[in-house]
Amino acid sequence: MLKMIFAKLSYSHYLSLFLSLTILSQSAMAQSVLEISVPELVPKSVRQNDQLSLESVSTAHRWGRAADLEKSKRKAYDLEMLLGLASQNNPTIRQARLQISGTLAQAQQAGFYPNPTLAYLAENINSGGTPGEFQGAELEQRIVTADKLALSRNKYLQRAKVAEHLAVAQQFKVCNDVRIHFIQTLAAQDILALRHEMLKTAQDQMVTTKELFNLGQANQVDLRKAVADLRRHQLDVLAAENKVRQQFYTLTSLVGVELVPGRLEGSLETHCGMIDFDSAYATVLVESPELLAAYAKLKEDHITVHRENVEWVPDIVVSGGSGYNFESQDPVANFSVRLEVPLYERNQGTIRQAQADEHRQRQEIRRIEMLLRMKLSEQYDTYITALQKVETYNETILPESKKAYEQSLISYKNNREEWPVVLNDHREYTMRRMEQIDNHLKKRSAEILINGYLLNGGLDAAPSPTPPGHIDSTPKPR
Repeated sequence: MLKMIFAKLSYSHYLSLFLSLTILSQSAMAQSVLEISVPELVPKSVRQNDQLSLESVSTAHRWGRAADLEKSKRKAYDLEMLLGLASQNNPTIRQARLQISGTLAQAQQAGFYPNPTLAYLAENINSGGTPGEFQGAELEQRIVTADKLALSRNKYLQRAKVAEHLAVAQQFKVCNDVRIHFIQTLAAQDILALRHEMLKTAQDQMVTTKELFNLGQANQVDLRKAVADLRRHQLDVLAAENKVRQQFYTLTSLVGVELVPGRLEGSLETHCGMIDFDSAYATVLVESPELLAAYAKLKEDHITVHRENVEWVPDIVVSGGSGYNFESQDPVANFSVRLEVPLYERNQGTIRQAQADEHRQRQEIRRIEMLLRMKLSEQYDTYITALQKVETYNETILPESKKAYEQSLISYKNNREEWPVVLNDHREYTMRRMEQIDNHLKKRSAEILINGYLLNGGLDAAPSPTPPGHIDSTPKPR
């Protein structure tokens, strides 16, 4: 009966039936694509590649042991958890906080009053066999004038505010980098999943090509191309695995904790409204921690100019004491008042330096404003371009590519299309999805930087509140 049925089938019907049976058995062939019996007509070089699977790549060339890879699949992390860990463990955040503590310590030191000096005096000892003409004690105290100590303290307290703004900026740098590398790792995970789909398509293509070769519909050139294409997709999967691991290690480095590799839970897609360039720029000019730190530094420089203007005002040195005059055999006392006469040096050079620092800081504010505008324009270009692509892909490209693949599959089932065409359409649809992942990644990264005041560099050392070239502290800060 079966012989009669098969005798009535045309050659094309027979081929379609055979390929349909092949499709039903694809899941069993996924573990070892080339384990089917191959006629001797297949080239020897092709038959030697019958075990073209990921396991054919030496495990010594894999990033991590198989046990580690399996363990990493069971561990999951989300963004909030990683941000919390970063705020507690990132070393640059701690550095920024210590900058504040150090500057407050300078303010404390700058406000201390000078210590008095106690001296013991003895004159003409052993003169004429006597203990001397005079022996006694003297106490000396410097009286600071012109409110110098208060000005010095205020100067460093203002510098502490600069350090506070820089610490906030450092917090944004770390959080922005954690968010960016989190979505980069998410994107790498999604790319890996699609690479596996591409590999499955290449495996199907290999099986189909071998069957067509057996039926005389393909030649040795087609077989060799299929083998090379399959191996290339296997390498793409391995490269995607390596990228996921590298991105995860970069992410955990920013967090400051050596976490066990695991899967991240989250989504690349966002549903926030479109960012307006002018509104974003206005927000940056008002709220940017870098600009706020620059304005705080300008105020500190203004206090510094005032402090240096009173430095030349002489302090009063008062000393006094009591003793015994052995010559007259009377108790005596002494008292003196001294001050420096600012005849030649009145701190003129340092005053000019402080004034130059203040003027330079005004230009620094303008420089930061222009730099932020430049950075914002670059990120906004990336953002708006990626947004246009995301919307176009969602509205047209992805739906049309999916429908093309689905219609091609229906045509194949109705014997109006060849299976290799279906595989090629699926490959094209998968590539468009990979492009959309890249579009989402660029859009999200730009959004994070724009909303995060364009700050990044989560492992760059926390900056000092004193820019290079400014008047810095001395052993006794002023």
